[in-house]
Amino acid sequence: MAFETIIFEKMDGVGIITMNRPESRNALIMQMVAEMGEAIEACNMSDVRAVLLTGSGGGFCSGADLKFLLETSGSDDPKKLQEYIRNLADELHHKVVLGLRGLEKPVVAGINGVAAGAGFSLTLGCDIRVAASSARFLMAYANIGAPADGGSTYLLPRLVGAGRAMELYLASQPTSAQAALEIGLVTQVVEDEGLHRHAMEFAVRLAQGPTAAFGRVKGLFDASWDNDIATQLDAETATFVDVCLTEDFQEGIKAFTERRQARFQGK
Repeated sequence: MAFETIIFEKMDGVGIITMNRPESRNALIMQMVAEMGEAIEACNMSDVRAVLLTGSGGGFCSGADLKFLLETSGSDDPKKLQEYIRNLADELHHKVVLGLRGLEKPVVAGINGVAAGAGFSLTLGCDIRVAASSARFLMAYANIGAPADGGSTYLLPRLVGAGRAMELYLASQPTSAQAALEIGLVTQVVEDEGLHRHAMEFAVRLAQGPTAAFGRVKGLFDASWDNDIATQLDAETATFVDVCLTEDFQEGIKAFTERRQARFQGK
């Protein structure tokens, strides 16, 4: 599977997706979004049990490539610009954001440098967000007179609360990695030089876990926003009963009774 704007690798049960347009701080163009969608689809294979999403060079993702957008669509024709944005947003939302949320395995974001605009939104679609200490988060949309996209209007209020989410959009000012940690925007902050190693080690540990259980709990968490408690409890019961049939659950029970570490195989 050959890609031009991303790097996709599989290592130790981890599918590693690296956005690879460092000259633009990995700004998004249609080709890049399409290739990310293909890589995410490939992560549905059984040999991938966790996913790491990161960026090459000095940034995670600076959002949509506005210069490329204008050159491609023609800045003198608002309708062409509108059509390009519609196509880019549809591809980003359906193939990438929903693709990440639909993966029945954990997704780790290794956030280096800036995560702005749609790049900021991409971090929200991941399950675990590990940031370098120099990382900066910026919604950025209001700076160009735009509303937010990339799933941020759905995911951000659920992470940090509605008031904080609105403040981040309206202010359009960079948020440091430490401040992001304090408000729950990221789960861990590490030194810059150790980011990739730490994020990869984290993903590998997840890849060695009970994949089916991880995926089903991810689905339960997502569904909980729309369910009442009775429906959610029924969903928990049904999920638990289903997972009882997996080899990993049987191994977990056996390891517990034998007082040893479980050896999960993702089955």
